[in-house]
Amino acid sequence: MHCAELLDKKSLESVDDKTGPNLTAVLIQTFADSQEELDSNIAAINKILEPYELYVPARFTSDPKEYGKYWAIRSGIFPSVGGTRPLGTTVIIEDVAFHIEDLPDATVDLANMLAEHGYDDSCIYGHALEGNYHFIVAQSFDSDEEVKRYRNLMDEIVKLVIDKYDGSLKAEHGTGRNMAPFVVKEWGEKAFEVMREVKRIFDPDCILNPGVIFNDDPKCFVKGFKPMPLTNDNVDKCIECGFCETNCLAHGLTMSSRQRIIVQREIARLKATGEDNARLARLEKQYEYYGDATCAADGLCSTSCPMKINVGDLTHDLRNAAHAPGTKFHSVGNFAANHFAGVKSALKGALYMASAAHAVLGDSAVTGMGKAMHGMGLPLWTPALPKAHCMKKLAATVQEKKVVYFPSCLNQTMGHSKGGNKVDLVDKVVEFLGRAGWQVIFPEGMEKMCCGMIWESKGMPDVANRKTAELEAAMLKASENGKYPVMCDQSPCLHRMRENMKQLKPLELMEFIHDYVADDLTFNKTDEPVAIHITCSSRHMGLVDKILSLAHRCSSNVVLPEGVGCCGFAGDKGFTHPELNAYALRKLRPAIEAAGVKRGFSNSRTCEIGLTTNSGVPYQSLVYLIDEVTK
Repeated sequence: MHCAELLDKKSLESVDDKTGPNLTAVLIQTFADSQEELDSNIAAINKILEPYELYVPARFTSDPKEYGKYWAIRSGIFPSVGGTRPLGTTVIIEDVAFHIEDLPDATVDLANMLAEHGYDDSCIYGHALEGNYHFIVAQSFDSDEEVKRYRNLMDEIVKLVIDKYDGSLKAEHGTGRNMAPFVVKEWGEKAFEVMREVKRIFDPDCILNPGVIFNDDPKCFVKGFKPMPLTNDNVDKCIECGFCETNCLAHGLTMSSRQRIIVQREIARLKATGEDNARLARLEKQYEYYGDATCAADGLCSTSCPMKINVGDLTHDLRNAAHAPGTKFHSVGNFAANHFAGVKSALKGALYMASAAHAVLGDSAVTGMGKAMHGMGLPLWTPALPKAHCMKKLAATVQEKKVVYFPSCLNQTMGHSKGGNKVDLVDKVVEFLGRAGWQVIFPEGMEKMCCGMIWESKGMPDVANRKTAELEAAMLKASENGKYPVMCDQSPCLHRMRENMKQLKPLELMEFIHDYVADDLTFNKTDEPVAIHITCSSRHMGLVDKILSLAHRCSSNVVLPEGVGCCGFAGDKGFTHPELNAYALRKLRPAIEAAGVKRGFSNSRTCEIGLTTNSGVPYQSLVYLIDEVTK
């Protein structure tokens, strides 16, 4: 069994291939039931290639990590090429097929035809061994001349495929309105009438996909064009392919990342044309919940987008526009930033009260009251809400090895939760590192410090950047200008620091333990099944392997619940819009119960609250398990 995929020069350019200019690549895959048969296949393929002068010698690999990258490039060619089109134009893809013996000549003819009609940045790629090619063009429909150019191209392609090579206008995908006028020419009147009769039997009223395949308008392929108006620099390259939806946690609850872009484009179009102000107002109002409030802005959509488009950036820009300097919301945010120590004290007070009430009422009553209060517009209160953290006056043991530790605002405020270890995280980190031979240094004035994530997520980047700069200065001073490693215990906060700090590269707590501490410890591995949650920020920072490495040192039974990606807590969404958190974790509890897990571990406090609430088992920082098995 073999397959061969052709990638033309535009395909390679779209993925920044540096091999050489004006090249065409063929990606060949062969399968066999034995190594001997596989070697024979490879030898036969190489024999076929011998007469040809190749720019790069042919080479085969059986390493999944290596060939997986090549197939990822092939799978992403459509959005990659589409992302390089002139902004505002529509990307059009079609698939045609030729008899295999005609393929070389037909490919050259098709390429020349595209160039002759002015499509210099067109792309041809696809399943060469099956004689099936896709071609991609970027098309503007904003003038009669452009429409005429496209119409002429399609007329010529029909003549090339059907009249000259007796090929097929549709190789593997549905006909669509673009090819509907040419079905009769390809199949003939007799076959077309048989198709139409089948349609009448199953769909007499033509309510299923009207106008697709059967369309009485011979010009339907140059009508009803979908506009692609510019709306935001972060997403204007999007071709709406939907690759992003794999990692969009709101997909199926409200809007997917792709749908957010589509709606924003329609809002931009309506604003530009002024054609339907009532519809514009309705879309803007509905987007507040379906587009903005339920967007986690975690950026995971970008990880499955070949163009790395992050719809979270769009969400932040929209919030920034709504909460710009001078607005009441911005003034409140700025006040909180300037009095942050007081804000944290107030939050601690609220946690003290909630904890006292929880002790009296019990879990069931708190759950019921929390839901009722949330129904009245208050943040959701659940039994997973931690106690307030009271910073202990720890006597730091002088050690040769030193580390600067910035406990995140959350962990300076929140103590331990019910059901987990009874030592607050900050105290546990200091205790654990001290036992491992490390002296912990706290930045001066850290009660006023913040990474800025809170303000960034609310659309106030100016305040966020100011807070980040304050924290970096304090960390630099504490570390004696980087002499000592610097770390933080909250992965989303650490991710923002990494993205915005100029003079430091802080480490995440698990990363620091993995790189600096773990090899000096003796791990007494447990057989207890433990669940691990990998946060979005940990994925972005490439920390997955290090976190899992530590987890596997601790337990022989590490569980990664299938189908659980971003938890959807998104800072405060688990309090304000808990339906997003619940939807994102809808597969968690069944996986936890099936594996017999009684404890879960992660590296983000807010995520752990949502994980605890939706799994039925306590989640805490992985440092608790590491400390436990290394004592």
